[in-house]
Amino acid sequence: MSDVAEQGLVQEWHELLARYSAVFTMLECRLQERHGIGANEFEALERLATCDFKCRSADLTGAIHLSQSATSRLVARLEKEGLVERALCELDRRGIFVTITDAGREKYLAAKRTHREVLNETLR
Repeated sequence: MSDVAEQGLVQEWHELLARYSAVFTMLECRLQERHGIGANEFEALERLATCDFKCRSADLTGAIHLSQSATSRLVARLEKEGLVERALCELDRRGIFVTITDAGREKYLAAKRTHREVLNETLR
């Protein structure tokens, strides 16, 4: 790879990081101000609200792009706030299912408009 090509690639990476940071920061601020949740909490609620019934904790980890331990802490916070419930998988006692509660669905639906508003402002 030539120096010019490498510099272009690195510049593209930095622009992508800057765009991601700007969008994520605005999402974080608006969702926190208006709904009392952060961007990662919203992403978890959206994943749970749009899956068929319940979601394995490991699947949630992949969907919201956090580590397993960070996802576990996030789910614990959401559970403490009454927005999700955890249950052991009956077939595999090591597996954990996470489901959204009625309160979680209400919070998600209220925050969804704000989320889409920010995406429209920052990505268009």
